[in-house]
Amino acid sequence: MNRTILGRPLRSVAFDVAVAGSVALFAVAGIVAQPGGWLATLVGIGMAVALLFRRAYPSVVTAVVAVFALIQVAAGWGPLVYDVAVLIALYSVVKYADRLRDGIIAGVIAAVGVLLGSLQMAAAPWWAATIYLGLVTSAVWLVGLNVRTRRFYVLSLEERAATLEREREAEARAAVAEERTRIARELHDVVAHSMAVMIVQADGARFMFDQDPATAREAVRVVADTGRQALEEMRRLVGVLREPTPVEPFDRPAPADAGVAAEPEHRRPALVELPALLARFEVAGLRVRHTVRGSAAALPPGLELTVYRVVQEALTNTLKHAGVGAAVEVTLDHATAGLVTVEVVDDGRGHPVVTPAPSGGHGLVGMRERVTVYEGELTVGPRLAGGWRVAARLPVPSATPTTKESTT
Repeated sequence: MNRTILGRPLRSVAFDVAVAGSVALFAVAGIVAQPGGWLATLVGIGMAVALLFRRAYPSVVTAVVAVFALIQVAAGWGPLVYDVAVLIALYSVVKYADRLRDGIIAGVIAAVGVLLGSLQMAAAPWWAATIYLGLVTSAVWLVGLNVRTRRFYVLSLEERAATLEREREAEARAAVAEERTRIARELHDVVAHSMAVMIVQADGARFMFDQDPATAREAVRVVADTGRQALEEMRRLVGVLREPTPVEPFDRPAPADAGVAAEPEHRRPALVELPALLARFEVAGLRVRHTVRGSAAALPPGLELTVYRVVQEALTNTLKHAGVGAAVEVTLDHATAGLVTVEVVDDGRGHPVVTPAPSGGHGLVGMRERVTVYEGELTVGPRLAGGWRVAARLPVPSATPTTKESTT
């Protein structure tokens, strides 16, 4: 944790105090030997105090130091040791000023000061002193410019990274909203289908009530069961339309389309069409093995759709990232009562697709949203042996068992 004093980092404050203290020490140390005596010492201390604010007010501090330096020149004391404050102020205004124009003006004033100071140096010819002080001042100005350039470059990189992060979060929220709209539309179709079945069965029961009471009772039972299922799907539909939860990023996002023929937007596929889906991916270049374990239960239409979409998105992800020729194992497990597990595992040993799939898909986001609607668990990640694994565990509300065991 970075500590601060008066809103400024502690390290910066400590460094500035050390710099100002050093300048003040130079001023006090020369009180006896330097020209001007204690008056020159007061000028040096004034420069030192001004340097305490060089980061927050670089232009003002430079102006104050320049005034003190002008007093020193006017008094004829010549350059003194504490005049290092002039160089520090020059460096600070070039580095920290909001506009580089202030640094340029400070450089021009410093050049005039170098000329005036050189004329007051008795130890060397004025031209030699001018060259020496000019080189030192120019070097300090250029170092400040270089540091300023690097400072603004780093700030621009940080701003760009923050902007990209905000854009990524906005895209993720948009993807969730789009996927939830699609899920809501499909669940609406499921509910509408259930209501149509209820109406047909209720009409049949009304006409058969006197002629065949047993058939009428069976129709009423179907109406009740279908109504319960429709009510449950309606509850899930309302849940989908609630405020989206935060999206967890995945390391391997899948595209919306990886070269497999797209389905009509408003079409609601059923689990019975899963073999046809696998066949399309085989034509696209995957080596697919399909296994169904246990006694399959009659899943609600919405849950069937979720299983179908999970397999579809996982295979799309495999075709995009593992490539053509990758081996994929698709497993539907009904062995555990009240639970259906779908697992898609690839070996990651394919070849890049000839025509790259469009980027920017949100398949894994859709998987998570669909599984969450049915209170299931989704596990996505790489395998130690290579490849990728997608596994979804979905609770089954109610089921009528129908035995099927197949391996293709």
